[in-house]
Amino acid sequence: LQSHISTLSTLSSQQTENSSVLSTLSTHPSTSSVYKKIGPVLLKQEKSEAETAVQGRLDFIANEMKRVEGVVAEMQRVSEGKKMEVYQLQMKMQEGK
Repeated sequence: LQSHISTLSTLSSQQTENSSVLSTLSTHPSTSSVYKKIGPVLLKQEKSEAETAVQGRLDFIANEMKRVEGVVAEMQRVSEGKKMEVYQLQMKMQEGK
C-alpha cells in the first residue's frame, strides 16, 4: 500500500511539472524555438510537436493515477474487510470465556 501511495505522489509531481511545461509552451508564439534535451544534446523541435508530446505525457499520467488510485482503494477495501473479520473473531472469543 505504501509503495502505491508513493507512486501516486510521484505521478502527482510529474503531472504538476508537465502542466507547468504545457502552460509555458502555450505562452510562446508558434514561431518560437523549442529544444528537447536528449542526454547531453539539445535537439530543436517544432512547438506543436512539443505540445503534443507533453499533452500525451499528461494523458498517460492521468490514466496511471486513476489506475493506481483504484488499486489503493481496493487494497483499503480488503484491509477494512480483514479488520472486521478480526474484530468479529475477537468478539466470539470474548463471548466464549
